[in-house]
Amino acid sequence: MAAPHPGDPQPPGAPRAVGERDHQNLPPWWTLADGAAPAPVRPLPTRRRMLVQLGVAALAVFLVVVVGASFAASRLAERQAVTDAAHTTNLLAVAVVQPALQDALLTGDAAAYAALDQVVRDRVLTNGIVRIKLWAPDGRVVYADEERLVGQRFALGQEQLETLESPQTRAEVSELGRSENAFETGGKLLEVYRPVWTPSGAELLFEVYGDYEPVRTRAFDLWRGLAGVLASSLLLLLVLMAPILGRLLDRLGAAQAQRESLLRRAVDASARERRRIAADLHDGPVQDLVASSLAVSGAAESARSDGRPRLAATITEAASTVRASVASLRSLLVDIYPERLADAGLAVAIADLARPLAGRGIAVTVDVDAAQAARLGEVAQQVTHRVTRECLRNVVRHADARHVTIRLGADGTDPGRPVVLRVDDDGIGLDPTQLPRAGGHFGVRVLADLATDVGAVLRVRSAPGHGTQWLLALPVEKENG
Repeated sequence: MAAPHPGDPQPPGAPRAVGERDHQNLPPWWTLADGAAPAPVRPLPTRRRMLVQLGVAALAVFLVVVVGASFAASRLAERQAVTDAAHTTNLLAVAVVQPALQDALLTGDAAAYAALDQVVRDRVLTNGIVRIKLWAPDGRVVYADEERLVGQRFALGQEQLETLESPQTRAEVSELGRSENAFETGGKLLEVYRPVWTPSGAELLFEVYGDYEPVRTRAFDLWRGLAGVLASSLLLLLVLMAPILGRLLDRLGAAQAQRESLLRRAVDASARERRRIAADLHDGPVQDLVASSLAVSGAAESARSDGRPRLAATITEAASTVRASVASLRSLLVDIYPERLADAGLAVAIADLARPLAGRGIAVTVDVDAAQAARLGEVAQQVTHRVTRECLRNVVRHADARHVTIRLGADGTDPGRPVVLRVDDDGIGLDPTQLPRAGGHFGVRVLADLATDVGAVLRVRSAPGHGTQWLLALPVEKENG
């Protein structure tokens, strides 16, 4: 293999940025395909994998909903417990506590206190209530089941004052953070307060603290019910969906197999049709034109022998035209069905592609390392053949070149090195701005797509008056050690 040109990228498997210039003021390389393999086609999941994925999804949904249900159950249980506590407190205030109040309680009378305390302990504290207080409007505790609170003064909160000003019952969950809650424990209690009146009409604030444990119990019961319904619903959904998804998976698999079969048949039919057309052209028009060329050449010789040089020249020109047509048809046969690629190998097939250019006055140098070409897989060889053919077509149609060089060989000495194809011509070149990265020209897009299909790197550099250079770096199949 000939030495690479100065300024060729090293290695080609690592694309340069678009527009980056090499040494010696050569035109910039433009990367059309960066060697990234196309996204693989994901196979259909198996039944087992589908069921596992469905089960994991159902479990994730179950956990999310259970967490949400736990929060909702807690809020709902708390709201119901607060409502029940307010209702219970109203009943106790009206039916038990207020009838037991005496005006002497306001002055600290021991007998009045003892009478109320007896009623509270016998008939109130047995209803899930852990603390009772009676407040005077000035914030003084006139009664509490915890005697250490009696007589102490605390600032009433705004809500408590509003309850005294506009008689009503208020219930909430207390976090026990205020100073008057020094003797309450448990973290949370249900706090309810409302006004009550002594026989003389003196207003007091009746406050009770209920146990919070029933809220937790009720929340757990609600959560357990919701979780049970949810789990059974999801399980039923899985049971119902599994056969449906299984049948759908079978249909998708059958459809995919059918598409693949149709694609194989289409490719085989296309190959057979191209083979038939090539055979028909070779055995029919090509042979007829060859015979016509021989006949016309004989007629030219006869005319020349009869002393009619003008007629002989005309017939000779016609014979040349026929021979050129034969050459064009044979070149077309190679394009339609490159049987030489499979029969004789890539090197011979590339030589066949280059041969017709000589009839157009274009000198072609072909340097193909057969050993390196053999490292390429079947698909990579086909892509190399098609890229070479497209490059040579561009040379014939657009380049106005006098010489083309085709080189195929290894790049560097690394065992995993790519095989590199280079097609260089000395034609008129192209304007680099006409070669965007995506390939604005149809032929360029075709080349880029071909390279992308096999994970190859494709670059081109050209400038007016500098010719055009194509570089294709192809990955190789793993070699046996």
